[in-house]
Amino acid sequence: MSRQPFQPLADELYDLLGERVTQDEALCREHGVGYSHHACQPPDLVVYPHSTEEVAAVVAICARHQVPVVPFGAGTSVEGQVVALRGGVCIDLRQMHQVVEVSYPDMYVTVQAGVTRNQLDELLEGSGFFFPIGPGVNATLGGMASTRASGTNAVRYGTMKDNVLALTVVLPDGQIIRTGSKARKSSTGYDLTRLFVGSEGTLGVITELTLRLHPYPEAIRAAVCAFPTVEAAVNTAITTIQKGIPIAKVELLDTVMMRAVNQYSDLNYVEQPTLFLEFHGSEGEVEEQVRKVQQYAAENGAADFLWASDEATRTRLWRARIDAAPAALALVPGSRLMGTDVCVPISRLTQCIHETLADAEETGLLAPLVGHVGDGNFHLTLLIHPDDPEGFEKAKALNERLVLRALALEGTCSGEHGIGMGKLPYMPLEHKEALDVMRAIKKAIDPDNRMNPGKLLP
Repeated sequence: MSRQPFQPLADELYDLLGERVTQDEALCREHGVGYSHHACQPPDLVVYPHSTEEVAAVVAICARHQVPVVPFGAGTSVEGQVVALRGGVCIDLRQMHQVVEVSYPDMYVTVQAGVTRNQLDELLEGSGFFFPIGPGVNATLGGMASTRASGTNAVRYGTMKDNVLALTVVLPDGQIIRTGSKARKSSTGYDLTRLFVGSEGTLGVITELTLRLHPYPEAIRAAVCAFPTVEAAVNTAITTIQKGIPIAKVELLDTVMMRAVNQYSDLNYVEQPTLFLEFHGSEGEVEEQVRKVQQYAAENGAADFLWASDEATRTRLWRARIDAAPAALALVPGSRLMGTDVCVPISRLTQCIHETLADAEETGLLAPLVGHVGDGNFHLTLLIHPDDPEGFEKAKALNERLVLRALALEGTCSGEHGIGMGKLPYMPLEHKEALDVMRAIKKAIDPDNRMNPGKLLP
């Protein structure tokens, strides 16, 4: 198809959705880039459906005209998942923001795909339940499922794949299917729910989700603790996990990132490698968790813990972690962020981080580090100025060395950001022959390769 849509296609979409179809150049460009450093490639037009049936009608029209379809949530993906490599129709799901059903007795909620993480938090406030998956931005829940998002709670509560019970999905021909159920488990057939979770819109458009809710903990305590070295901080986190402590959050910020957040958020934390921790459970369970982790930290030369129990103080204590991305960007005014993302077995995390920080220092790039170290996942925040092409090439090379290092340590090229177009070159290295099985699934469901083409699978 050309970069301009066929007029009959546009006419059919206008007849279906009226003013909820746009070919405005500025709006199309907004839908062609996301949060990534990848160059903008806009769709030819954008549609804003309100229901699963409208999504199905849009997809069916695109199928008849053999036009690519790119699903769009909040546009917060960082690996180019929303870049319209072949133009086509962008389906913006943000106006599908209805809560369909809440069942506190059965601990689930069903929402349309455009409901955001913050919207769900507001709904659940005061209910005694919460949804634990939270990336660092106000993403849509459909987008979070599509990229298999996780976040700071993943070490205890898992990722999106562990917290999605059922989906409504529109397939490439416009057919609507429902996967999973409201039961807590099932042993019936292929697990289609988890097939679509993490598929990045390459197999269909997720329009509704049934999500697992968790009881709000009786007691929560948060802590911040500085360490003499990154290795000491990471080793404390690893010991905590290996000893079976059910810690809810354990996040690492290195010295450069701590300096950045102190400057950005007007804080006065010690500028050393620092763990941010949170403990959930009954009062007795939390006290026991705290006692043991303090012991592990002391054995690694930790400074005194800063503690918080009430919500307001916990929020202030965690502000540095929450502000990490904008704080890093503020170190180099006018810069853009290239966020790396690898995950390795926790026994090899110390080695991977040590070698990566040494590599960054030798390269001469400013690269603050933040990590979900409880599950072996960490990020470098590479700061790229648009007027520094040499720096951009150095950053890409550093990112590639990091990925290859993680794969050599039997890890993965992405723990939570997904593949999009940014990590495509590493899929054959990581999955080898299994990639052919993924291609066979893609071919069976989307034989014309119209669903978010050019993403996830080389």
